[in-house]
Amino acid sequence: MRFLLINPYYAISETPSPPLGLALLAGALEAAGIEVKVLDYVVFPYSKDLLAGELAAFSPDIVGATSVTMTFDSAIAVIKDVRRIDPDVVTVMGGPHVTFCASETLAAFPELDMIVRGEGEETAVEIARAIEKGNSPQDIPGVVYRNGSETVDNGFRTRLADINTLPAPARHLLALGRYRALGMAIGMTTSRGCPFNCIFCVGRKMVGAKVRYRHAEKVVDEIEYLNSLGFPQINLADDLFTANARHCIAICNEILKRKLKVRWTSFARVDTVSKEVLAKMREAGCHTVSFGVESGNAGILKTIEKGITTEQVIKAVDLCNEVGMAPHASFILGLPGETPETLDETIAFGETLKAMGVSHGFHLLAPFPGTAVRERSEAYGIKILTDDWSQYHANRAIVETSTVTREMMDERVVDWEKVFGDFLDDIKVRMGKGEATEDEIWQLVNLERTVLIYDLMMERAIEEAGTWPADGTPVTDTASLTTLSSRLAGITKYSQEDISTALEITMKKGNLAWQEENGNIHWDWVDYL
Repeated sequence: MRFLLINPYYAISETPSPPLGLALLAGALEAAGIEVKVLDYVVFPYSKDLLAGELAAFSPDIVGATSVTMTFDSAIAVIKDVRRIDPDVVTVMGGPHVTFCASETLAAFPELDMIVRGEGEETAVEIARAIEKGNSPQDIPGVVYRNGSETVDNGFRTRLADINTLPAPARHLLALGRYRALGMAIGMTTSRGCPFNCIFCVGRKMVGAKVRYRHAEKVVDEIEYLNSLGFPQINLADDLFTANARHCIAICNEILKRKLKVRWTSFARVDTVSKEVLAKMREAGCHTVSFGVESGNAGILKTIEKGITTEQVIKAVDLCNEVGMAPHASFILGLPGETPETLDETIAFGETLKAMGVSHGFHLLAPFPGTAVRERSEAYGIKILTDDWSQYHANRAIVETSTVTREMMDERVVDWEKVFGDFLDDIKVRMGKGEATEDEIWQLVNLERTVLIYDLMMERAIEEAGTWPADGTPVTDTASLTTLSSRLAGITKYSQEDISTALEITMKKGNLAWQEENGNIHWDWVDYL
């Protein structure tokens, strides 16, 4: 039994990290004796021919793709190609998007055989075992499937997994080297569940209202392993890491007990942090904590059932500053009740926080399937402008309120983006004058290097130009890299100097390597660690 898992394409601007959800699925499948392969089209280029080659080589019985709303179009396009290439393979999709629009998705896309709703580890294993025995998935909770012309919905699993007994994520199947070469962080979780009920989020519906905690020792075992892989930082991707102070402090104490030197970040609510918790987090290596502030208007915060106040935001920021923690705040424009005045109020509040040392960013409301704001949009006074899922990236407006148009919201976000662009341009100017700080230079150079490396990956430039005949004389790293950079400059938009600088750093970090074999010099990415 072979199960192929697919991570669909999304843009590098979304700051991708190795797909944790697929790694968890792969770990559960492997533990059940199922052979697994992961295709990651975030860091590998996609074409139907390349897919056909992978299908021929692996010969899967089941192909499963994950998707969030903005990646659904990419995911279903791959599933369609899978079906054209191999009409007999079973196709499955999971993730928050299809979880909440399962029946309509199956009705619209006959290439898709079934959908997994909610958490997928146990469901995926049961699907594989049923397919292996030639059985229908009729008795598997968490599955929606097609039975002839009928769609059968088995509902959600009523018993959620014990996350302390789930197999470890199968990260050995992920192209970690590519993410590391791009300078991305790596993520993990210490808990599942969210007790809060924000109307724009499906987290509670996906993983439950009751928070399930992993044992601190298991968490830090994973942190210790990830810390050994050479990523710039670890992101704790829990919906709310600070939901339980005892859990949070126990993990921090275990990190300190082992004397680990590790950089990490986490998400928090402003009403769940204290000086004691933040100080312990900072001592254990957490350098940034992200707060979902959403709006600077008290009425909107109440409407969206966020359950916080701007006064609590200020207090949380003060606590972060006291203990040396870098606070980050995120806002959502276009929420129910948004007016031109509340837009200005939120932007002004962002500036207030900025003056307090808070980095912040703005997104625009994306009413995802399953959210209360989508299901009751009329009652909330929200007009949804499109169901083109590719536009649900939250960077441009796809909703309007009675007094705020798409153009008004986009203008605010474009202005904010321009400020960031001007900041980068200013660094370039000051670099030329020798006035930029080391931190500013690092930010700019790292960003430009990431884009260059990503373009080389997605254009298959190393694969195309990274092999040439050896001339029989000894070859050094420097000489081989010079030749490679020259060859790449001939087929890309980048200069040889820029390519050489970026690849030298990448090679020294162990993300790119060459060898001499069969009379050729051959370069390649170090995909698997």
